[in-house]
Amino acid sequence: MPRMENQEVQDYVPSAPAAAAATPPPSGGATAKQPLPAAKGSDGNSVLKRLQSELMALMMCGDPGVSAFPEGDNIFSWKGTITGSKDTAYEGMVYKLSLSFPSDYPFKPPKVKFETTCFHPNVDLYGNICLDILQDKWSSAYDVRTILLSIQSLLGEPNNDSPLNTQAAALWINQEEFRKMVEKMYKPA
Repeated sequence: MPRMENQEVQDYVPSAPAAAAATPPPSGGATAKQPLPAAKGSDGNSVLKRLQSELMALMMCGDPGVSAFPEGDNIFSWKGTITGSKDTAYEGMVYKLSLSFPSDYPFKPPKVKFETTCFHPNVDLYGNICLDILQDKWSSAYDVRTILLSIQSLLGEPNNDSPLNTQAAALWINQEEFRKMVEKMYKPA
């Protein structure tokens, strides 16, 4: 993925105008690590600033095995990658994700899907992910970094009580066979 310098990220503006229908921000909502600007206004500028801020924070954080960047000149559509954590069936595998941000982000979660086939109890055949923070447990305090780290963690610790892939959930108890299936299904891009 190409890397932008700090000033380029701050000046990043997509070529297509973005419209946002935002609601007033809840009290709080900023992470302890770095406050994020709230999305407000009808022209999308606050959402744009929030995404620019998240891009900058993600580039500076240096978390191993996670990255994301806007796709082309559309800051509302990102491509991300996560690497499977050590001592999991996914160790060393690199998975590509798509992240699509709504106009009322961060009050609504982005739509996140696996682009790389991922055999996992909480990922269906179309790449949809069953993860509470992407649904009913979403908070405007979450950001792209939180999402990527949560998905990376989910790979090694699935929620078998809420499977999207029942075959993967049933096979989870037999880790040797589960690993074989993960390797069989994995096709890096």
